[in-house]
Amino acid sequence: MGAHTVDVTDATFQSEVLESDKPVLVDFWATWCGPCKMLAPVVDEIARDHGDALTVAKVDVDANPVVARDLQIMAIPSLIVFSGGKPVATMRGVKSKAAILRELAPILDAAG
Repeated sequence: MGAHTVDVTDATFQSEVLESDKPVLVDFWATWCGPCKMLAPVVDEIARDHGDALTVAKVDVDANPVVARDLQIMAIPSLIVFSGGKPVATMRGVKSKAAILRELAPILDAAG
């Protein structure tokens, strides 16, 4: 987990993500996943820089298989943005900070 992100589990996904008052960017990852490790510092920077506008959460798919199964996470890293309890954007694979922020722009603008 990064210094600015929140660990979410199968047990807390409903309350921390789906019932959140603000948008939530969820990083689905695993400890053995090299690309996930490459993406982690970028996700933490986004959490640090935009934590007022959105929550950034991490879900370890190995430790939390129910959420991964229910959302049909077939590849990691996967980033999904939830707003109002619904997924509104999905990004798969390693992306640059700029590319992620472009995807998040409508959400950040709406929150800003």
